[in-house]
Amino acid sequence: MIRLLEAAAARTPSQPAVITPEGVVSYDDLLAEARRVAAALTRRGIARFAIVEPDAAWVLRLLGGAAAAGVEPCQYQPDIDATQFAEQAATLAHEFVVSRRADLVGDFTVIRPEELLADSPDAASPAQAPASDGPQPLMIRTTGTTGLPKAARHDWSVLARTALDAKPRPEQRWLLAYGPHQFAGIQVLQHVVSVGATLVAPFPRQPRDGLDALLAGDLTCVSATPTYWRFLLAEARSRRVSLPALSQITLGGEASSPDLLTDLQAAFPSARISQIYASTEFGSIASVRDGRPGLSAGSLWSDTNPDGLLRVIDGELWVRAGTGMLGYAGDVPEPGDTAGATADDTDAGWKPTGDLVDLVEDRVVFRGRTSEVINVGGVKVHPLPVEDRITPLPSVAMARVFGRPNRLTGAIVAVEIVPEGGLDGADTNEIRRQISAALADLPPAWHPRSVKLVASFETRGEKTVRGLQD
Repeated sequence: MIRLLEAAAARTPSQPAVITPEGVVSYDDLLAEARRVAAALTRRGIARFAIVEPDAAWVLRLLGGAAAAGVEPCQYQPDIDATQFAEQAATLAHEFVVSRRADLVGDFTVIRPEELLADSPDAASPAQAPASDGPQPLMIRTTGTTGLPKAARHDWSVLARTALDAKPRPEQRWLLAYGPHQFAGIQVLQHVVSVGATLVAPFPRQPRDGLDALLAGDLTCVSATPTYWRFLLAEARSRRVSLPALSQITLGGEASSPDLLTDLQAAFPSARISQIYASTEFGSIASVRDGRPGLSAGSLWSDTNPDGLLRVIDGELWVRAGTGMLGYAGDVPEPGDTAGATADDTDAGWKPTGDLVDLVEDRVVFRGRTSEVINVGGVKVHPLPVEDRITPLPSVAMARVFGRPNRLTGAIVAVEIVPEGGLDGADTNEIRRQISAALADLPPAWHPRSVKLVASFETRGEKTVRGLQD
């Protein structure tokens, strides 16, 4: 990260690097402040620390400074409950926390970020010198969509491999829709700095805030989860606003349904639409730009494609990654059922992703996560294919399919519906009729036994939460 900052500042020092509600920071200023952070971390003897901070400019200063000093930073969600933070910080043995929040109390020392810029570094400090060539560690916590968050150790030098050939794009203005504490957010930060673009980072980072930033003008690129895009498009329809043009749309973190891709192509006809397959643990693996859901079957490993990073074993996607994590914090074993794998698979570096897929003609089609499967009286139901049939319905703006415990069957399929046009005037009976018709050819266990109309529904990391819910 610090190398990318140095290169961007050398090319266009006065270029706005990041725009937040707190102001505008140029690349030249961002680099100088990152170096001051590095000097302060070195003088204080801090080898690793936690970050709890909503402002993206401060996050970039801290990440850049940590990389320059060879110190390991770890971001937490900025609005995390104080008690939960104390528990999780203790689990990861974080003795130092950089935050402007006053409610964080525990067995750690809280340092306000501006304190790291307060001292005047001496001429020999890292604030005046180029970054060293040593390790640049980084810890990234998972979103915890399917359980408690885990922490993966990375190295900036490994992550930066995907940005080595990036061409300068100072004209680009990227919306930060992901949290910078997420792997996808880190990817956006890294890409923006590598091409010397401008990051527009509103806070809060809800779809309505993203829409406001989009309507304010000058954005050219947006990267977000499919769930985020659905909420943004629904918000735009409810406000009856015309959406400005974009040159690049990127989706990641979840499977993209055919109807969402169609809606995005209609809303932004001049945009290139990319789908990225990546994860906190495995890094960035594959991408497609053909406007079709899923991945190309040609990207799978085979005798004719020995460099392929993906393969399918018993309906689950497996991966081997060159830009993946170094390991989990505390050497926690990699999760996932390895049934069906051979010793040769694991020895060769292949690991299960937890993503269930089908091979349909020339496509790898996602069916959901292993942790999302709903067991209805012994019948395994995948929520995602059910969702994909419900969301295109004319009365439905968004849908979330999940499981609910049931005494007789163990679980039932439930769906929460955000009606098109809002709750007022929504025809529940008509929506139920449309759902029944859309699912008519599926087995009875796959049909929702609970249909609830809601104004919104639960997301985690801007992803839809599926699986069994209490």
